[in-house]
Amino acid sequence: MTTSRRLARVLPASALVLVLGLSGCGAKTGESTADTSAAASCVETDGDAVKIGFLNSLSGTMAISEQTVRDSLDLAVKEINADGGVLGKQLDVVAEDGASEPTVFAEKAEKLITSDCVAAVFGGWTSSSRKAMLPVFESKNSLLFYPVQYEGLEASKNIFYTGATTNQQIVPGMDYLKEEGKTKVFLVGSDYVFPQTANKIINAYAEANGIEIVGEEYAPMGHTDFSTIVNKLKASGADAVFNTLNGDSNVAFFKEYKNVGLSAETTPVVSVSIAEEEIGGIGIDNVEGQLTAWNYYQTVDSPANTAFVEAFKAEYGDDRVTSDPMEAAYTSVYLWKNMVEKAESFDVADIQAAADGVSFDAPEGTVTINGDNHHIAKTAMVGKIADDGLIYTEWSSEEPIEPDPFLEGYDWAADLS
Repeated sequence: MTTSRRLARVLPASALVLVLGLSGCGAKTGESTADTSAAASCVETDGDAVKIGFLNSLSGTMAISEQTVRDSLDLAVKEINADGGVLGKQLDVVAEDGASEPTVFAEKAEKLITSDCVAAVFGGWTSSSRKAMLPVFESKNSLLFYPVQYEGLEASKNIFYTGATTNQQIVPGMDYLKEEGKTKVFLVGSDYVFPQTANKIINAYAEANGIEIVGEEYAPMGHTDFSTIVNKLKASGADAVFNTLNGDSNVAFFKEYKNVGLSAETTPVVSVSIAEEEIGGIGIDNVEGQLTAWNYYQTVDSPANTAFVEAFKAEYGDDRVTSDPMEAAYTSVYLWKNMVEKAESFDVADIQAAADGVSFDAPEGTVTINGDNHHIAKTAMVGKIADDGLIYTEWSSEEPIEPDPFLEGYDWAADLS
């Protein structure tokens, strides 16, 4: 089945709940029973302003990560408004707190669409929050711009994914470990959609590439006692760890990891949900020398990134850092602006029709939308955390990688989706 055909398919809400309840992982979207083309829009475009929605966790376990995303979204809107707005209209933001709860994200998304009449929503972090919101955006025929790397195996015509999909982060991270000669990998993650699906993919990759998975452990979101898991890690003989923990659980994990004598030199950890913003909260002494796999770091050397970092610090303070998810969120607002201006319309169908090939000179490098699967081409980077709390690129794909959310280009992934 072609990617474009998948894009036209979505799970009804009842089926989505069943999939998440049984497997806890991502899946190809199924057939929709909703006629999204008939969904009425209450978006008001006759005045001098148009509303957009921000939906991020400002409370709960994910607030440590999502506050910076909200800040970058605000910065993008401030810049766009100062430059004349979108199609001559100022952007009026309606902001909501997802409170780190998928059900709250779904409720707030419906409020933003049906009561606040926003033209698009920007936000979400965990895959559980995105999965909860997906049927809302499809049934209401509205647009969500999702800024965080995720497990792939999904495409929706009502979501634009501006973070990395699997072949732009997880696969390059495993490629790096393979190139470094790591043959025994331990998997640790939070107990929800993204880590479980990511680890299914990693297991398939490992089997095809001569790597042994010597342990696979999950902890509830917000979990703080990692003594059992870390002791299993230490006893496993692993020569590397692939970490998909989210939120403040990383603080407890890395403290325990250090307490038992593990180190980046002997058992390096590759993390895919720790960026510059989280390093301060975890403590540099606990993560110095560890690895991350992303598509942007504050240390990226380019004129676009220099301007972005300067603008962010000028707005929020010299002590603030930039990170991949917040850069992807910042980029998402500009991509929406560019799509609207290409379409010369705020209408969802017009934006979808105009999306293919729309690009933006982002801080991470030029990104371009794939109109078939609504993901963007991104450059993969593996970085190392330094003693200044920043992350410096150790390896890069050098060129943007085209998004392949269903891993159709990998024979070893044939049975995953």
